Amino acid sequence: MRRRLFAAAAMTCAVLLGASPAAADLAQPAVVSTNPVDYTPHVLKGTVWAITVVGDTVVVGGSFTQVQDSTGKLTYNRKNIFAYGLNDGVVRPFAPEVDAPVYALAPGADNSVYLGGAFRTVNKVTQRGLARVGLGSGDRVAAFGAKINWGDVRAMAVRGSRLYVGGTFSAVNGVSRVGLARLDTTSGAVDAGFDAKLSAPGLSRTRVEHFDLTPDGKRLVIIGALLKVGAVSRTQIAMFDTSGTAATVLSWYTDAYKPECMKGFDTYLRQVKFSPDGRYFVVVSTGRASSPTKLCDSAARFETAGGGKHNPTWVQRTGGDSLYAVAVTGSAVYVGGHQRYLDNPYGSDADGPGPGAVQRVGIGALNPTTGRALAWDPTRKRGVGVRAFQVVQEGLIVGSDTDQLGKEYHGRIGMFPAS
Repeated sequence: MRRRLFAAAAMTCAVLLGASPAAADLAQPAVVSTNPVDYTPHVLKGTVWAITVVGDTVVVGGSFTQVQDSTGKLTYNRKNIFAYGLNDGVVRPFAPEVDAPVYALAPGADNSVYLGGAFRTVNKVTQRGLARVGLGSGDRVAAFGAKINWGDVRAMAVRGSRLYVGGTFSAVNGVSRVGLARLDTTSGAVDAGFDAKLSAPGLSRTRVEHFDLTPDGKRLVIIGALLKVGAVSRTQIAMFDTSGTAATVLSWYTDAYKPECMKGFDTYLRQVKFSPDGRYFVVVSTGRASSPTKLCDSAARFETAGGGKHNPTWVQRTGGDSLYAVAVTGSAVYVGGHQRYLDNPYGSDADGPGPGAVQRVGIGALNPTTGRALAWDPTRKRGVGVRAFQVVQEGLIVGSDTDQLGKEYHGRIGMFPAS
């Protein structure tokens, strides 16, 4: 009953405050609750890879075929994408046909959403890796004609009339763009002046795994399988000035990700997010290698300002378990993956937790200033790990591959409400 009353209060609060903005991570004054709301729907099997919010609608992308309402009484066929009400959890009629996983989402104007992924067709029309669809009807917006040549799209963001996309492609609309491109939000045309000229000599392919923009849209940080930006060396991470017409690589750099983790990783970085004020960002990584000195299986904070070489302000190590997702709200840095511990630089899979380690199964929160684990400990079923966070004024939405969050049944999607 208490959670039902909380849900009703949350809905009333949302009406008074207006719809949640569908921007990157918002500032929150406090750490969210450990008790998930009861009204979110459930994804049956598969993985949630991406979440965005358009008005009062949560759009969810991933690899799945069915969803259920919060009561488990109604089941809907939804392949790789669906939508539900942010404040009531009601599954929306929105059901475009997408033939392969959706890995990235971004809010569009006129009640629409941009999709990125490994798909080849949307509503049976060929449009590889990129599309825009209306949220009401699920119809493909034909005017947006962008498509990649091969591979997939793994990250997206909208700033004004510009849509940034990152992934494994080497061309968009037949125009050479390796791993990163900027498009017109209406037509999908490639921005002719914006070419980062990414390369990864010696690796199997160049790939942008993830990126983020500062709130003002003037700086872009990218991570992935990359070693050069034009003629400039940049190992796994690079920062750009995006205030003008070109992709201008900044002198900011770090050597922190030069050391190898376990062999076989062309990149071990997985997500990056700026703080709400843009002053710093946090990178999370995999690597399958416990180390008190390397940044394998870690979260690390870097300051945005200044040029030249940067070392991390702090590093949080799990002791050999991957981190895949991060959200930065100012009051906390949320990390998700299949970690068992935080504050664990001297632990390992073979030897167990090291001195000072704290148990944080699959999800946790860090102090933004020190990087140390906060007391917040809702727990989740580990699985492969959390793949997506979406911060809204109502709380923190979590997408993953398992069905337990905060000691309750929540099929691959759930929300911790604002405190």
